[in-house]
Amino acid sequence: MKKLAFIYPGQGSQSVGMGQELYEKFDEVKTIFEQANNRLGYELSSIMFQGPEEKLTQTENAQPALLLVSTAITELLKKQDIRPVLTTGHSLGEYSALVAAEAIDYKDALELVHIRGRLMESAFPAGQGGAMAAVLGLEKEELENTLETIRSEHNEVIEIANLNCPGQIVISGTKAAVDLSVHALKEAGGAKRVLPLSVSGPFHSSLMKPAAADFHNEVEKIAWKNTTIPVFANVTADKVTDHQEIQQLLVEQLYSPVRFEEIIEQLLQEEVDAIVEIGNGKVLTGLVKKVNRRAKVFTVQDVPSLQELIDWVKEEG
Repeated sequence: MKKLAFIYPGQGSQSVGMGQELYEKFDEVKTIFEQANNRLGYELSSIMFQGPEEKLTQTENAQPALLLVSTAITELLKKQDIRPVLTTGHSLGEYSALVAAEAIDYKDALELVHIRGRLMESAFPAGQGGAMAAVLGLEKEELENTLETIRSEHNEVIEIANLNCPGQIVISGTKAAVDLSVHALKEAGGAKRVLPLSVSGPFHSSLMKPAAADFHNEVEKIAWKNTTIPVFANVTADKVTDHQEIQQLLVEQLYSPVRFEEIIEQLLQEEVDAIVEIGNGKVLTGLVKKVNRRAKVFTVQDVPSLQELIDWVKEEG
């Protein structure tokens, strides 16, 4: 059997209609979605299938929706005896990875990320001046110099939130600081583009710390287990298997940078046969290709892409 690494997308990959084709074709997916609706106490699947987009994009809905699709696909692959030897996820996607690694039951994970989304929203409510932006074409050191200038001159919070791939870094902070950064980074001439992101808060920045204490309490209510396979943690970019370490890192993840470029580099050194993005969208495989364009990748988000991976594994296995 081929050695596969599963990677799971985070918030921003959601779209209306996500998972509907799988829901209609596979009874086991329908069961998983209905169990999720019952656990959460509202019809998440209806929001996923019908929208409106504004409601699906709300953090407390987008997060469980993405985890639900990823988990359902993982279960379909498991029935075909297709399992990862390593796994990771981008921000929210780390929870899907931990479900795949059997550290947490998916129903517990759904409720936890629903609460996580609500706490993230309440820590810095939408409209109160939090923002994020993607910076293209600058290295970390150059970017950090500009951010430090803004912090010292304007007394605003602005920090690196995601280190995604070479030349793609996301910043997060107050809206005033992000606006200043957009201007300064373009003015300096180093950044090719600076793109404000459509998000509801300054995620992965110190502005999320007010949510951390409450989230820590929620994490401790869950029955955790050590993982059955290694998971690369966002905060450290290292493998983790111990459930107590996982819990602490998930709390820190709220206000720490996502070190995804380092994680991709580590995955590529593991000599896996393919890296498979499990869930809605194709964002993460795009990042993998920017680190190593020769990497073998798959995305599995619907019936045709599911079958494509199954066929490849069975033929090559």
